[in-house]
Amino acid sequence: MKRILFTGGSGKAGRHVVEYLIDQGYEVLNIDTKPLNHPKVRTLIADITDAGQVFNAFSAYTGLHEFDLDLSPPHIDAVVHFAAIPRIMIVPDNEVYRVNVMGTYNVLDAATKLGIKKVIIASSETTYGIVFAHGHRDPEYFPLDEDYPVKPMDSYATSKICNERTAEAFALRTRTDIYALRIGNVVEPSEYALFPGWFAKPEFRKRIAWSYIDARDLGELVKLGIETDGLGYQVFNAVNDHSSSDLPTAELVRRYYPNVPVKGEMGEFESLLSNKKAKAMLGFRENHNWRSYVKTEG
Repeated sequence: MKRILFTGGSGKAGRHVVEYLIDQGYEVLNIDTKPLNHPKVRTLIADITDAGQVFNAFSAYTGLHEFDLDLSPPHIDAVVHFAAIPRIMIVPDNEVYRVNVMGTYNVLDAATKLGIKKVIIASSETTYGIVFAHGHRDPEYFPLDEDYPVKPMDSYATSKICNERTAEAFALRTRTDIYALRIGNVVEPSEYALFPGWFAKPEFRKRIAWSYIDARDLGELVKLGIETDGLGYQVFNAVNDHSSSDLPTAELVRRYYPNVPVKGEMGEFESLLSNKKAKAMLGFRENHNWRSYVKTEG
């Protein structure tokens, strides 16, 4: 059984990934500012911007109960770091940047100094600079891949770019495997009820290039990252195969991004964020395409 320290497991994406890992036989200690209601997971309340709290949390007992027979800190197989201010316009921009950047530095510092050899961090699709741009912004090309020259405008995406560079630095100097997941819009099973409304107004999801990832597929991708060793520092797009629109991909580009070139051949409904790297290097395969849950006309 692998033991995982999971920061931010009480959040929208985190709670689904934690549940998925538990179902796969992992032991998970959730580190968050809010409890997670799960009978097999204990939450340790901690502030990731406090380096001392992070070091202490990462060297803590991971079991469920203070009356367990042995409270010794166990070996930790991996850290999954999702804790963050999740977007702009929740707190002031400088607070988004402070929490996300310093929190990630503290997590990486503690994990590597404590000898934990695998860290998965949550980056974001916002790094491509379209989602929170000030006005319409054409990307340089589609599909957006991990080699794209990221140039965001906002504090959230900038914090994620800083975290990616910080992760690369820690990986280089400690020889730790650190994988950054540029996560698309996370869709919970209950949210497939929203898709018909999105179909009626395709322009609503233009800023995210209609990308999404099913929360359970995100869990599988995190598991694959934990179980795939020896890749050093890597960035992976974390998205499903298809867009979240019922329109063909070529039609979406024609209507909303007519001046953006498309590299290579794309499938009829293929996502404009490429997941080919995750497929090739991690063996990712989606299990939850929206078409399995949403009825469409015809």
